Amino acid sequence: MNLLLLAVEHNTPFNYFPIALQLIIAIGFIIVMMGATHLLGPKRKTQDKLINFESGIPSVGNARQPMGIKYFLVAILFVLFDVEVIFFYPYAVNFRYFIAQGIGNKVFLEVVLFVAFFLCGFIYIVKKGALDWED
Repeated sequence: MNLLLLAVEHNTPFNYFPIALQLIIAIGFIIVMMGATHLLGPKRKTQDKLINFESGIPSVGNARQPMGIKYFLVAILFVLFDVEVIFFYPYAVNFRYFIAQGIGNKVFLEVVLFVAFFLCGFIYIVKKGALDWED
C-alpha cells in the first residue's frame, strides 16, 4: 500500500480542478445575480430616490471636507498588524509538526525575527506619534 502511495504523483494540475471549478461557479453566480437584479429590478428614478441617504439623518455640510490623516493612519496600522496575526496562524497550527521534524528551533527563530521586525515598526509608530489623538 505504501508503495502505491509513493508511486502516485501528488502535485498534478488535476489536483487544482476543484479550486478552479469553485472559482468559476462563484464568478458565474455573481454575474447571474447582478444581471438578474439589473434586468428584474425597478427602473423608476424619482427625485426622492436620487438624494443621498445617511441613516435617516439629514446631511450637514459638504461631503468633500478634509478628514484627519490620523484616521487613515490608524486604519492602515490595524490592517498591518491584522495581517501579522494572519501569518501567525499557520505557524501555530503546524508547531507540533515543526518540532517533530526537528526544525522547531529554526522556525521559532524565524518567528521571533518576524515579531521583532513588527515590534520595531510599532516602536517607530509610537515615537512618530501616530497613535496620539490629542492633536
